[in-house]
Amino acid sequence: MASAGTIERASGLAGIEAALGGDATLLQHQCKTISKDLLHLPGPDFVERVLAPTDRRPRVLGALQGMLSHGRLANTGYVSILPVDQGIEHSAGASFAPNPAYFDPENIVKLGIEGGCNAVASTLGVLGAVARRYAHRIPFILKLNHNEFISYPNSYDQIRFGSVRQAFDMGAAGVGATIYFGSEESKRQIQEVAAWFQEAHELGMFTVLWCYLRNPAFKTKDADYHLAADLTGQANHLGVTIEADIIKQKLPENNGGYNAVNFGKTHKAVYSQLSSDNPIDLTRYQLANCYMGRSPLINSGGASAGESDLKEAVKTAVINKRAGGMGLISGRKAFQRPMKEGVGLLNAIQDVYLTKEVTIA
Repeated sequence: MASAGTIERASGLAGIEAALGGDATLLQHQCKTISKDLLHLPGPDFVERVLAPTDRRPRVLGALQGMLSHGRLANTGYVSILPVDQGIEHSAGASFAPNPAYFDPENIVKLGIEGGCNAVASTLGVLGAVARRYAHRIPFILKLNHNEFISYPNSYDQIRFGSVRQAFDMGAAGVGATIYFGSEESKRQIQEVAAWFQEAHELGMFTVLWCYLRNPAFKTKDADYHLAADLTGQANHLGVTIEADIIKQKLPENNGGYNAVNFGKTHKAVYSQLSSDNPIDLTRYQLANCYMGRSPLINSGGASAGESDLKEAVKTAVINKRAGGMGLISGRKAFQRPMKEGVGLLNAIQDVYLTKEVTIA
């Protein structure tokens, strides 16, 4: 198997500081934008404290609690989810050639189990191939739609690959979907996913929404605003509007998308009072748009970059946790290396959430 660099992790705050290197200042940042006192923060009692008063059925609450009670982060209120749908989104060759063992779906699920994850999120084919052996051993999240890239010329649209009923029949705890907010197809996608999420709730499964932006106009000659805090924050707000139980969003890299693209409506306080240039503050603005954390925010671990994977994964976890988020959903950094190293990287992410000294900013 190919290796992108050995993962050597040290436990506790000292290990996190060592992994962060020059970015260790993130551990001292104090958020002066949106007060942590306004947030609904993760914790062992999150389901009872935050979700019990909602319209979610008892089986949905049970499924969410089951995920929160699984893996190394069990009963902390935080989650570490392994997502592997790149075989469709990026092609199986591009995704699994660095480590061909993961062409076999069983190894994907094994990585989630060995890595101490709360859940594994993948495709109908992957999870269906091993459901009878593993659905009772780790919570499944069935991703319902994907963007396929074998059509030529390439187009960007999320289309359905599986049904809510198939997720239920295989014993999945939850379903996931992506919406390309801002795209020409977004109105259809919003209506489709809203209907799927309603059906999932009726059957007792929780819902996770990948809230991605997709529009050529969001990339100007000066910057790419697909990861702007104001635009991704609005995508999150639309996601919780259709009752996504968990919002999955990429880490923000800049701000001011509304003003740069010159469309929609915003407010100067978004930039002068509710956010700053610090990535923790930008991520907190994303979380504020998730009904102040009533629908928890999980960030993606990012693409695999090789030698810097450990630092980037730990950095993203620190930003998410200190912003008030619930955890990370990280895949390529883990499965594109030997399983032992992938487990080590997942554990390094989880260590951030297990280290009490890493606090809410």
